[in-house]
Amino acid sequence: MTYDILCEDLQFPEGPIAMPDGSVILVEIKRKTLSRVWNGKRETIAELGGGPNGAALGPDGAVYVTNNGGFIWHERDGLTIPGHAPEGYDTGRIERVDLATGKFERVYDRVGANTLSGPNDLVFDKAGGFWFTDLGKHWARTKDKGALYYAKPDGSLIKEAGHGYVGLNGIGLSPDEKTVYCAETETSKLWAFDIVGEGEVARGIFGPPGRVISTQPGHVYFDSLAMQANGDVCIATIFNGGVTTITPAGVSSHTPFPDIIVTNICFGGADMRDAFITLSSTGKLIKARWPEPGLKLNFGAY
Repeated sequence: MTYDILCEDLQFPEGPIAMPDGSVILVEIKRKTLSRVWNGKRETIAELGGGPNGAALGPDGAVYVTNNGGFIWHERDGLTIPGHAPEGYDTGRIERVDLATGKFERVYDRVGANTLSGPNDLVFDKAGGFWFTDLGKHWARTKDKGALYYAKPDGSLIKEAGHGYVGLNGIGLSPDEKTVYCAETETSKLWAFDIVGEGEVARGIFGPPGRVISTQPGHVYFDSLAMQANGDVCIATIFNGGVTTITPAGVSSHTPFPDIIVTNICFGGADMRDAFITLSSTGKLIKARWPEPGLKLNFGAY
């Protein structure tokens, strides 16, 4: 697939948001910022600290960020690679950023008695609440379990929908909003959760809730995802860098891109076929024409 490079020299970009003025808002996890890029240039919107990981426009026009708390970083063969939790790691959190001023505030950093570990990605539903994943946090010899949460952006509600995963990463809602999809990084599993109430999903007989739609052969990691308008799920992949598209029935196909760590895809443009993809280990944002239109987000710019 052909593509254009929109910006280089980014510091591990993620969480792209396509804007109608032609710019793309994204996080730079290593730089610890929410940034805006266009025509090869970048500017800092907010210096968030920690590890801003996912971003989405909320019903109030602000950008909500899942902040994982930060990583130790490694440089290897010209590639930037995230590692374990850094010295001084405090907690993960959800942050709200005012795009006009760059001011930000912490909305959540815990669920009841439990602190958030490594919030990763989020998606808003039609009611204005948002589902978000927690990847967990990796340490030298241990790691936290991952989870699925639901919250309201005004700080009035946060609840745990499921816990005990190897690490949930990308997240998206089906077009009818009856299903929330999550990508589990290290197992390359695509999970589907049947929504049965506000922030509630159907539970099985035992173990964490959810049903597995697909897994991938070989050593593949799943990262963040975006939904197509037809209900297929587009997941950015690591090691076999690219985007794997999976149907609700579990049929998958793969589109490669030249980076071992492809982390995210979002859609924009008048026909929603402009795909903005983050090639994170080489610090690039690219744009490609996708064969299918993306699903319009509830409070997105398109």
